[in-house]
Amino acid sequence: MLWNSRLLVMLAVLPSLLGATVLFLIGTADMIQVAADAAVYYFGSGTEDIHDTVVPKIIIAVDIYLIAIVLLIFGSGVYRLFVSPIDQAEEKSPSHPFNVSSFDQLKDKIARVVILAVIIEFFRAVVDIRFQTPLDAIYLAVSVLALAGALYLMSHAHRKESH
Repeated sequence: MLWNSRLLVMLAVLPSLLGATVLFLIGTADMIQVAADAAVYYFGSGTEDIHDTVVPKIIIAVDIYLIAIVLLIFGSGVYRLFVSPIDQAEEKSPSHPFNVSSFDQLKDKIARVVILAVIIEFFRAVVDIRFQTPLDAIYLAVSVLALAGALYLMSHAHRKESH
């Protein structure tokens, strides 16, 4: 009975996979809407200027996709840790995102995708910035430099793990 209680994690796995599916569908619908708006603007009789809205809409869709990927990695990682390895992922490569061997490795993979989602959200906010003073531009430059440093450190740590 105790061994079979591990299957309780399916209460987390199945909703995670369902949530990922819903988010992938929402992100795809958003991207299709952006493409349709662009087609109407350039080839139809569209009068509404899309230049101010197209980039933020695409960034939001990418953010939605990244959150879906987090749910997918979480669901498959918990399944692999508690229920059973996923044979197809095992055959592909040991470094496949679904192949996790510990909670720390699962947290690390999820954290990397979450950091990317935060960076995408940062860029979405930056797109709407209107500089009032030169100091605003300096703050933006420092923020971008900090993000670049974080990405460098993240990739540096990843290289150490793979050796």
